[in-house]
Amino acid sequence: MTSPARTLRPGDQLADTASTTRVVVVRAPADRQPTITCGDRPMVPAATAPPAPATDADPVTLLGKRYVDADGTLELLCTAAGTGELACDGAPMTLKAAKPLPASD
Repeated sequence: MTSPARTLRPGDQLADTASTTRVVVVRAPADRQPTITCGDRPMVPAATAPPAPATDADPVTLLGKRYVDADGTLELLCTAAGTGELACDGAPMTLKAAKPLPASD
């Protein structure tokens, strides 16, 4: 018997099990429980994640960047760069664009 999927909440910290990627949930959908993956591996709560092996590969997930799903209902902040690509329910997440500052004419 499998356990029910864990509900994501803002502030939750997730980690990849095979790379150094770590994220914090900034915004989560209230109406569904998305599956977050990194490099096709499910992300787990950071507190229970095993130590990630060191690698010389260039990071795919970038430190300090925000990633959003296609609907814009899930937003993650990368707190540790890693080699896996973030995905939500099988669809790749994209970098969130910066908001333009107002003109100060």
